[in-house]
Amino acid sequence: MIPDPNNRNALLIVDVQEAFRLMDAEGAVPSNPDALENIRRILDSYRQAGQQIIHVRHFSRNPESKFRPDKPGYQVMPEAQELPSEPVIVKRENSAFIGTGLEAFLREHGITSLTIAGATINHCVETTARMAANLGFRVTLVSDATWTYGLTEPDGTVFPAKLIHAVSLANLRGEFADIRLTQDILTTLKAFRPDLNV
Repeated sequence: MIPDPNNRNALLIVDVQEAFRLMDAEGAVPSNPDALENIRRILDSYRQAGQQIIHVRHFSRNPESKFRPDKPGYQVMPEAQELPSEPVIVKRENSAFIGTGLEAFLREHGITSLTIAGATINHCVETTARMAANLGFRVTLVSDATWTYGLTEPDGTVFPAKLIHAVSLANLRGEFADIRLTQDILTTLKAFRPDLNV
């Protein structure tokens, strides 16, 4: 399920925070350099269509983390800056549903499906998508509006970022989420709102 004219769908933007830009500056290589632009496009289209948008921000308990609220990495990236009318869910776990009011908000507003984008796909995005599906929400994950980074095993084996990204998509596809591209989302929005500038 992707955007519908009855507003039963919400866009969930997960952890698009400056910590990741700081990681990039330190040499981390994202799996999808186009993710931020795609997130910006989807956000703009949802706003034009009057669809529900929910932002998620990570508040780390680790005093050394870039995601501490007293550090610059906690701030949202400009591409995903929320509007005053758009709710922000602050989480302290990987899932946006644990210890937050997200599920209650969705139930209260009659939202039955989520379109999810953000970072990183193999951590908070995947965890949130799995839990959303387990709670009975229909989930669409926008594969080119999310990203991650490579991982190194204890034995020194390096798994490139693109491989990690692909494996997360494979984990979610079918059982937990419908995997779509940004253009699929924009096309669906345009189908019921031909006046949209997408």
